[in-house]
Amino acid sequence: MSQTEAAAPTARKHSRGRLRRAIGVLGVDNLSLLGALALMGVFVAFLSPALGIEGGKNFLSWQNLMNSLAQSVVIVGLLSVGETAVIVAGALDISVGSMASLTSVVSALVVTQGVIAGFGAGSMQIAFLAGVVAGMLAGVVNGLIVTVLKVNPIIATLGTLAAFDGLGFLVAPGGKPIGIVTQPDFTWLGSGRFLTTLPLPDLGGRPWPGVPVMFVVFLVVALVMHVVMRYTDFGRSIYAIGGNATAARLAGINLRRVRIAMYMVSGAIAGIAGVLLTAQTTSGNPINGRNLELQAITAVFLGGAATAGGRGTIVGTVLAVFLVGTLNNSMNLLGVGQFYQRVALGLLLVFAVAISQWRQSRAERARTRVAAAA
Repeated sequence: MSQTEAAAPTARKHSRGRLRRAIGVLGVDNLSLLGALALMGVFVAFLSPALGIEGGKNFLSWQNLMNSLAQSVVIVGLLSVGETAVIVAGALDISVGSMASLTSVVSALVVTQGVIAGFGAGSMQIAFLAGVVAGMLAGVVNGLIVTVLKVNPIIATLGTLAAFDGLGFLVAPGGKPIGIVTQPDFTWLGSGRFLTTLPLPDLGGRPWPGVPVMFVVFLVVALVMHVVMRYTDFGRSIYAIGGNATAARLAGINLRRVRIAMYMVSGAIAGIAGVLLTAQTTSGNPINGRNLELQAITAVFLGGAATAGGRGTIVGTVLAVFLVGTLNNSMNLLGVGQFYQRVALGLLLVFAVAISQWRQSRAERARTRVAAAA
């Protein structure tokens, strides 16, 4: 036997090992999301033009992929990443869209008027920090209502959704949007690009435009949250509380502290989303984040989170965000009306929750069979 023939089984073994590791990181359940994403891309890019539907031919172009698609998933993606921690813990935060609106106004106020003592207007760093801190404080309010007042998370955040929405109008002078077009350093967060000099060929008749700054921010936040949820005591505590809160308490986990911190993290990430919304739209608008919570919650459940808690990953959420973003982008390219898009998004949420319930039932049946066999 030649050395080449002898090395072939070893090479195949290493290849299978790398494949298993990749699937382990991605998650077996998330393969279906990748398949759905690929099928949607193939339909829009290739089948729809063949069927005579205009617009689909523009899907595979740098203009669409790096502008329309990449930037459209950022805000919903950030809200979804923060929402994942809350839902995994067996709770819900319906107020993330209103928090993004409120922090949008706060960051615009700081960057245009320098409302923080000792800092003048125009400081992008201070405005960014102000938006994040405002989101954290809003998250703490949610956490205290749920843990101290013991209000059901759905009712609590439904109330704060309205409260934060109204507060955004009260903070904005006259309840009107605050323009920031005169702050180029801040608007760079929404329009800036990285890696513009990469020697990539044209795609769809468009040159390579670079990677949007806000898309990089989203990826960094998602990576940090993935590490936190998977490799830290805080992340493991969230999974433990979602799986069985009583057992988690008996194991020494401080339920109140973890839940408040969980809402605070979700609020901080919603604050980042609000800041980027301000930079992207060049205004701090009290309605910037309105109705985004529906898309965020849909992405989390579609990504594999369980309605009862204890299950869900950042990787699955990110893939689901791309799926929802591609669906919205595809419907825009194909000329689907806005009201039809809302119907499709609502049906997608119902479908995602139904899948989550089916997974929970399947897992429960499996545990029952194991217990019976023992």
